[in-house]
Amino acid sequence: KRLSQRVRLRSASSPLLSMAAAISSYRERLDEFLKEDNYFTRGLGFVEAKTKVKKAHQFYVLVVLSGIYLLIGYAAALLCNFIGVVYPAYCSCKALETDDKDDDVQWLTYWVVFGLFTFVEFFSDIVLSWMPFYFLIKCAFLIWCMLPFASNGSTTIYNRVIRPYFLKYEKKLDTAVDRAGQLAGDVSSRVKDAAGNAASSIATDAIRQQLAAGDDTKTDKRD
Repeated sequence: KRLSQRVRLRSASSPLLSMAAAISSYRERLDEFLKEDNYFTRGLGFVEAKTKVKKAHQFYVLVVLSGIYLLIGYAAALLCNFIGVVYPAYCSCKALETDDKDDDVQWLTYWVVFGLFTFVEFFSDIVLSWMPFYFLIKCAFLIWCMLPFASNGSTTIYNRVIRPYFLKYEKKLDTAVDRAGQLAGDVSSRVKDAAGNAASSIATDAIRQQLAAGDDTKTDKRD
């Protein structure tokens, strides 16, 4: 009985321990981010020097205010897109300028998931936009996808959803892409040929009209 109780206690406490470890990891990542030298951390440092409020507390306040604005604020879609596009683009540019490949893989995975999410959202936006707290949920989803740890949302979705289907249909997708490229090349060549033929016919007609007009003026002068 004691062994079974211990096993139950361990199994019940394991999710709590993992949650506590995740929270501590988030805090460490946040502390590392706030120690970086950029415009955002400089602004927080300026406010900290004036008000004695720590950077972490200011960050939490900004998160809460952003959540409230996404609920009731005007142009919530703009703020959501700013968080989901501008900040990842900035981090992607920084990743390209470093020799470390891990951050490149992280943000490339994010953009793959973001592209798929945007594609799905395009067809369901009419329905989803009427959902209460839609932009707050969308913003939370995008933040989950860009969190700075290995098992964030983009990595989880890519490994569990996108990657298996991609590996399964990779050859068919390559064939379809090649056919689409060939079709686009054929269409462009046909358009160029048609444009060239149209231009040559227009030029020929213009020359004929000029010659005909010259003949008419000569006959008028003779008369």
